Amino acid sequence: MTTQPWGPSAWRDPVVLLVTLGGAGFLPKAPGTWGSLVTLTLWWLLVSLFGIVSDLGWLVIMLLATPLGVWAIGVVQRRYGVVDAGEIVIDEFVGMGIALLWLPAIWWAPLLAFASFRLFDVKKPWPVSWADRQHNPVGVMLDDLLAGIGALGVVHVAVLVIASASGSQLF
Repeated sequence: MTTQPWGPSAWRDPVVLLVTLGGAGFLPKAPGTWGSLVTLTLWWLLVSLFGIVSDLGWLVIMLLATPLGVWAIGVVQRRYGVVDAGEIVIDEFVGMGIALLWLPAIWWAPLLAFASFRLFDVKKPWPVSWADRQHNPVGVMLDDLLAGIGALGVVHVAVLVIASASGSQLF
């Protein structure tokens, strides 16, 4: 198999633009953080400013982005010879997107989702660490998907604990 050069020169390829979230994965230092910030920003714009995405709508976006991302990662792996290149951040889009599901309308919830997701993605507790060792397209997506589920749990437990302690209802 002949591979093509990987890097910003590959931006002409729409699949590269997809897996790098429009090139965010090529930003210097911490591409996963950039990918997560792009996701948080998009979510915030769609939900807060425009009010056009409900929780169900965001879930549908994640359910569509997951198989699309797995396919695109596979294409990039074959076409460019990269396995789990840091520049591939479509998996961060899905993982961070999952962490943002069903949040109450309180300012700190998306920030906690971001911090929790990044912590799970960087520290890779089990089963995230297991999935991270699977270098096929499903494994590349799965570690971030599991990190997103972990972050989702952290955020919702924190919300419930704070709501219980304060006697308020946040949902």
